[in-house]
Amino acid sequence: MDEQHQKQKNKYSIIVPTYNERLNISLILYLIFKHLQGVDFEVIVVDDGSPDGTQDVVKQLQQVYGEDRILLRARPRKMGLGTAYIHGMKHASGNFVVIMDADLSHHPKYLPGFLRKQLETGADIVTGTRYVKGGGVHGMESYAQTNKQGGKCSCANPFMAWCLRFDRVF
Repeated sequence: MDEQHQKQKNKYSIIVPTYNERLNISLILYLIFKHLQGVDFEVIVVDDGSPDGTQDVVKQLQQVYGEDRILLRARPRKMGLGTAYIHGMKHASGNFVVIMDADLSHHPKYLPGFLRKQLETGADIVTGTRYVKGGGVHGMESYAQTNKQGGKCSCANPFMAWCLRFDRVF
């Protein structure tokens, strides 16, 4: 099966936790849509009661991109980054979950490389790190692969979070 056909078969749930990200959320969502054209995905914005109007901006963006493509899953108060990712996973409909920060420390331009790396390797987890040989803050020169407990893990580019396989228990 070719890579493009496989990409179309998969669905990616991208979880973006927010707290006071009114100034960043429009840009991060625009860049996600720009870099994932032709890919089946949804973005789950988990907002922790931002007082700056982040939720209002997300609601406006839902009108542009569609409520089926941008899901707002608000929480009443600041409850922490880790629990935001877990909350987002509970609402994910994709067979892969991608976790990113809204502050552009995980740039969406790397998403196609993550998806490609997962398709090439069949990895259950794809992660970016600056801590492998050749890692850093620029480019995608270095890739590392590891097998652990029967699941494959593949490191892609620096400063990107995770792409987790959601349809397999290992």
